[in-house]
Amino acid sequence: MRIGELANLSGLTASRIRFYEAAGLISAVERKANGYRDYSPDAVWILEIIASAQRAGFSLDQIRHLLPLGSGNWQHDELLDALKRKVDEIEDMQRRLKQNKAHLLAAIRSIENRPADMPCSDRTKWVLDRLREEGAVEPARGKTRRAAAR
Repeated sequence: MRIGELANLSGLTASRIRFYEAAGLISAVERKANGYRDYSPDAVWILEIIASAQRAGFSLDQIRHLLPLGSGNWQHDELLDALKRKVDEIEDMQRRLKQNKAHLLAAIRSIENRPADMPCSDRTKWVLDRLREEGAVEPARGKTRRAAAR
């Protein structure tokens, strides 16, 4: 099938398909006498897998190593390990995002509840002290920290 038909069937642009081909993600295609690329029917599902894997956060290099060497030649154990690792990465990212959100909410609360009668420079210190108490901000490092410890 020609690239236009493959683009229609896969929902990808022809330039994206050529990019995947150049990146070695889809098999080199035969060129007809007229110079047109001729893709196998398997290219449709391979492109679906590539697009889905990218949406799941896999890099192109990771995808390249996970794709089957040919139709039906999946490396099941490697694929399963890679999928489990990706789930672990997503869970780690979710934990970091939850922590980041908690820190931002603590900053918002501290700013909203700061004493209005303090000078601006003292308010900043007050807010940072509240954030440190909640663990949202780490204490300053270097000379300031050593001086505080004395």
